[in-house]
Amino acid sequence: QVQLVESGGGLVQAGGSLRLSCAASGDTICISAMGWYRQAPGKEREVVATISSGGTTNYADSVKGRFTVSRDNAKNMLYLQMNSLKPEDTAVYYCNAAHTFRSGGYYCGYGSDYWGKGTLVTVSS
Repeated sequence: QVQLVESGGGLVQAGGSLRLSCAASGDTICISAMGWYRQAPGKEREVVATISSGGTTNYADSVKGRFTVSRDNAKNMLYLQMNSLKPEDTAVYYCNAAHTFRSGGYYCGYGSDYWGKGTLVTVSS
C-alpha cells in the first residue's frame, strides 16, 4: 500500500511559476514510474508529465518547455516545476505512482496504480 499527498497548489497569475510536490509513503519500494495528471472542469483527466524510476521523462505537448518533472527516490518525493503558467493550465493536479509486481527480489504482488487526492492550481489572466 502506498499513500500519495500533493501540495503546492494555489492561485497564480499568468506568466508566473508554481512548484508542486508529492510525498509518497508506505511500500514505496513497489513504485516504478511516477507522473502528474490534471483534470480541468468539464474535461477528461490527462497526463502532464511522467518520469521513470531511472529518470526518463515525457511531457504533454502543451507543457513542453514550461514544466519540469523530477523525483528524489531517496526522499520518496515527486516534483513538478511549472513556469510560464497559462490560464489553460488551471486544473486539479494529481500525483500518480505505478505499482510494480516485483522490485528486484522484493515481492509486491498485484496492485493498481496509486493516486493522490489532488491539488488545485488556478491561473488567472
